[in-house]
Amino acid sequence: DFNKLLFDISEALATSELAALKFLSLEFIPMSRLEAIQRPQDFFKVLKERNMIEARNLSFLKELLFRISRIDLLETRLGSSREEMERELQIPGTAKVSAYRQLLYGIAEDLTPEDVKNVKFLLQEQIPKNKLQNNASMLKVLLEMEKNGIINENDLAVLKDILKRLRADVKKKIDTYEEKRKGKLLICCLRVELGFFALFVASSLSVYQSRDKRETSQYPRIGRLVETYKMKNNPHGYCVILNNYIFKNPCENREGTVKDGDAVKRVFNWLQFETIEHMDLEAKQIWEKVKEYSQKDHSNMDCFVCFIFSHGEKDKIKGTDGRVVNIKDLLSCFSGSNCPSLAGKPKLFFIQACQGSVGHPAVVVEEDFSDHLETDAVPLTSIPDRADILVGMATVEDCECYRCTETGSIYIQCLCDKMELLCPLRKDLITILTEVNKEVGRKVLKGWKQMPKITSTLRKQLIFPI
Repeated sequence: DFNKLLFDISEALATSELAALKFLSLEFIPMSRLEAIQRPQDFFKVLKERNMIEARNLSFLKELLFRISRIDLLETRLGSSREEMERELQIPGTAKVSAYRQLLYGIAEDLTPEDVKNVKFLLQEQIPKNKLQNNASMLKVLLEMEKNGIINENDLAVLKDILKRLRADVKKKIDTYEEKRKGKLLICCLRVELGFFALFVASSLSVYQSRDKRETSQYPRIGRLVETYKMKNNPHGYCVILNNYIFKNPCENREGTVKDGDAVKRVFNWLQFETIEHMDLEAKQIWEKVKEYSQKDHSNMDCFVCFIFSHGEKDKIKGTDGRVVNIKDLLSCFSGSNCPSLAGKPKLFFIQACQGSVGHPAVVVEEDFSDHLETDAVPLTSIPDRADILVGMATVEDCECYRCTETGSIYIQCLCDKMELLCPLRKDLITILTEVNKEVGRKVLKGWKQMPKITSTLRKQLIFPI
C-alpha cells in the first residue's frame, strides 16, 4: 500500500515539480545523487533508503508537497491540508527544509522568465556559459551559484545585488531572511556567553573549594578548542584503492565491487586526493603495494587514505590467489618509524570485509534491499598502538557485512554518500563515520543487520576542506 501510494503521487508530478523536490532535499541527499535522478519514483526510492519517509512517518513527504504547493495531493493522498501543515510547520524543530533552501525556492518561484534571462546575463562572468543556456531554470541557476561558491546560507550578497537591480520586491525576501538570521545568531551568542558565564562561576566555585581542601593543582579549563589536522596541500595525499574482483576460484568473484571503486574515486578526486585504484591483487602483491606507498615521500602531503575490498579470514586479507596477508602487517608499514614523512599526519584505512560468518539478528521486519546480496569474509584486527591512524570497518568482530551485486557494498556506498553530503558542511571525519554507523545500522538486509565500527588513534579533528 505504501509503495502504491508513492507511485500514485509520482505519477501526478511534473518534471519541474521533481526538480523542485530535489532542490528542497539538498540538505539530506548529495547533489551528485540527486542529479542522477530522472523520475519521481527514483526520488522516493532514495528518500526511503535514507529513512526520510516511511509508512509510519510521512511528515517530510507532506512538507515537500506543501512547499511546492501540491495541496491537492496533500489532501487526497495524505489526508492533510494547507491549514494543518501551516500550523505544524510553525512548531519549532518540525520543518526539515531549511529557511535558506525555502528562501531560494521562493525567489525562483517569484521570478518571471524575463527576470531569469536577466539574471543569467548578469552571471555570465561568474558561471560557465554552458550552464546558463536558455532552457536552464532559475533553480538550476541557483544550484550553479552554490556550486561555484557565489552564494551560501551565510553570504547572499551577489544574489541580493542582482535582485536589487531587477526585482527590489523579491530582494526584500533576502532582507527578511538576514534579519531573522541575525536575530537567531544573537540569541545563540547570548546562550554561549551565558554558558561560559555559568562555567566561569562553576570554575571559580571549584577553585575556591579546592583551595579549602588544598587541592589547588586541579583547575578546570574553559573553552578549550579541539585542534584540527593541517589540510593545505593539493593534492592532500594519496587515496589508494586495492580492489579484488576476479579470483582464481570463480565462485569467489565479488560482483558489485567495481561500483565501490567508482564511488571512492569520484569522492576522493573531488576532495583533492591523488586517487589510484589497483585491481585483482594476489596476497604478495597487496603487501608489496602497501609497502610501496609507505616508502614514498609524503612530505608535501597532508594525509594518506587506503581502501581495501576483498575476501579474507580473521585478521587477514585474501588475495586473488587464495593466499592471505595479515592486516596488522599492512598497518605497521605506516608507523612513524616505517613512514617518517607521514609521522603526525592522519592515516586512514577503510575495509569492506566481513569479520566472521555470523549475522546480526534484525529487530525490524521491513527489508531495505533486494536479494542480490553477498558477503565478504574479511575480519580486521585492532590497529597498532600508534597515533594518527583510523580504521573504518564495515562490520564488528565475528559478523558478516553485505555487498549488493548491482550497486556495490552497503558500507562503502553509504560512506561516499555521507562524505559528499557532510564535507561541504565542514563536519569532521569521526562525525561523518558516526552518521555512517547510524545509517547502515538501521538497515535490514535479508533479515539481518550490519553494524560498522570505527577504531581511531587520531589526536585531532580531521576536516576535509571543499
